[in-house]
Amino acid sequence: MPEASENRPAAELLKAFSHPTRLAILQELLAGPKCVTDMEELLPARQANISQHLAVLRHARLVDYAQDGALRCYYLSRPRLVQDMLALVGRGDPVVTRSAVEIQADKERAAAMRLKASAKSGRGRRKVAP
Repeated sequence: MPEASENRPAAELLKAFSHPTRLAILQELLAGPKCVTDMEELLPARQANISQHLAVLRHARLVDYAQDGALRCYYLSRPRLVQDMLALVGRGDPVVTRSAVEIQADKERAAAMRLKASAKSGRGRRKVAP
């Protein structure tokens, strides 16, 4: 089982996706690079707020920018990841509900599989003293 510190990079990345304005920014950047002023016209947010969200996205290495005179034009630095994540969260998977009986049966199945795997690898064998 991974330690909490091993999960930190993934958690930080997921946090970058966890705001409606940042999702909208990423969606807009999928269409191509944009300057903050372009995004201000497209999104229901002010320039300062958009810039704050872009800083979070830059820290997560999802976007970067190129300087164009006085303007910074932002682009996706990990376009495939962004495209895949937006597609994943937009799938609309159904919510699954389980009964207590179904959950218990799954737990018992998982325990039996762990026991079988342990016995197969030899970890489940006891040494007998001579």
